[in-house]
Amino acid sequence: MTVFWSIAALLTAVALAFVLPALLGRRRATGAATPDATNVAIHRDQLKELDADLAAGTLSPEQRDEARREIEQRLLDDLRTGDGTRAIPAGGRRTGMAVALALPVAALLLYLAVGNPAALAPGAAAGDGHGIARDQIEVMIERLAARMKEKPEDGEGWAMLGRSYAVLDRYTEAAAAYANAVKRSEPDAQLLADYADALAMAQGRNLKGEPERLIAQALRVDPRNVKALMLAGTVAFQDKKFKDAIAYWERILKVVPPDSDIADSARDSIADARALAGMPKAPPPAKPGAAAVAAVAATVSGTVRLSPGIAAKASPDDTVFIFARPAEGPRMPLAVLRKRVRDLPTAFTLDDSMAMTPAAKLSNHAQVVVGARVSKSGNPAVQPGDLEGLSTQVKPGATGIAVVISSEVR
Repeated sequence: MTVFWSIAALLTAVALAFVLPALLGRRRATGAATPDATNVAIHRDQLKELDADLAAGTLSPEQRDEARREIEQRLLDDLRTGDGTRAIPAGGRRTGMAVALALPVAALLLYLAVGNPAALAPGAAAGDGHGIARDQIEVMIERLAARMKEKPEDGEGWAMLGRSYAVLDRYTEAAAAYANAVKRSEPDAQLLADYADALAMAQGRNLKGEPERLIAQALRVDPRNVKALMLAGTVAFQDKKFKDAIAYWERILKVVPPDSDIADSARDSIADARALAGMPKAPPPAKPGAAAVAAVAATVSGTVRLSPGIAAKASPDDTVFIFARPAEGPRMPLAVLRKRVRDLPTAFTLDDSMAMTPAAKLSNHAQVVVGARVSKSGNPAVQPGDLEGLSTQVKPGATGIAVVISSEVR
């Protein structure tokens, strides 16, 4: 596989993996639940379970993407227009256009349904019996663009608009939307990497200049971000700095499942770089020993950040407890790490060495929940007024867990 196709395949997989998480993490407005809101909540939980399975290594990226497309198709079918017709007929998903555009369409409908149910006017998303036409997608995107003019401080909305424009190859507009998202959001490695990618495409697939600066910034926020690492390697490769490119791509292999397509694509790119650098072929990856497998299985890692909507309620010196607890049964923490609010966003790794008692360890549980809590008092016990965020259920050994502190304990 050539470097170009390796990179294209990898970035496509990464883009699919990161389109919805920020959106799905939003809180819904209080009030009476509508059928659409109920459907959105059900499908959201199913998508979260898929992400947890991917993080735990029980699903490959391809299996997760296939399952996600099916879930999103069901969501589109369930979000009815006012006259009772379905958004997309079931047969439409078999067409090439429906497959290619199902992900951004589902994301747009979900955002509009959550943010403004009235925006789903009857007939707006109705298909013609043969899938969704491009002009219908563009109409929905323009409605989102109009919404952003009314609510310009919505960073998540700008990010969604940027992703939507990028899917339609409208990279100049995508870059402008991402720029607005970056200005209105906490530092986010994935957002910065997406912005760099769109900006590079807008300037003729050229990563030099501002895109390169954004990539470096993304890696300062999260040195393990896969898309930023791939783009950084591409910059180095284009500069004929093959050893640097190899170093970036080898870092990807440390954070993705070894048998995933992303890992395969990274290894192909590394092989191309080694050949051009005149280096010998890399030996096949060795299978880890039992001790190494057990050590990895007894850890969970990821990042913790504070939601901008609740940041004003925290002080820089407030204590942050990052913890893992059993998914079921007693909620005694299995591992605890202490930080300060001023350290956020921060990367974390929890393992058995952080256990509070020898009898309650990560490695003793099949499923855990990872959480982070801002404590005003510095007391490990939960107190009213604390700020908290929790992950979905994950298996010990999971990496890339994103915990957003976004709710207040009442």
